[in-house]
Amino acid sequence: MRTPRGCGNECWFVKQIPYKGWRGPIAGTERVFIVLAGTAADNGRMAEHVYKKIEIVGSSPNGMEEAVHNALSRASKTIRNMRWFEVTETRGYIDGGKVDHWQVTLKIGFTLEE
Repeated sequence: MRTPRGCGNECWFVKQIPYKGWRGPIAGTERVFIVLAGTAADNGRMAEHVYKKIEIVGSSPNGMEEAVHNALSRASKTIRNMRWFEVTETRGYIDGGKVDHWQVTLKIGFTLEE
């Protein structure tokens, strides 16, 4: 099993997001850190794959996570072999001074079939 240097079997990935001017439980916070824990995968075969990357936008009135889920769910109906995604943009639509819905832009990587 190949493991990134310094990670052992467990790796931590940190995403830093600015939150200036927001209301609610994060009001007054300049940055929020999202920490994801993961186990190093066996990447010994990764060199054998060729990946294609596409960009899509998902939306939801219920939050960013559901917007990601909606985008991936819809993409899975026509795209096979999806392996990873990356959130590249997050937007919110405001109506009447309140958040009406969320949009997230995703880059999705999938392996090409032989």
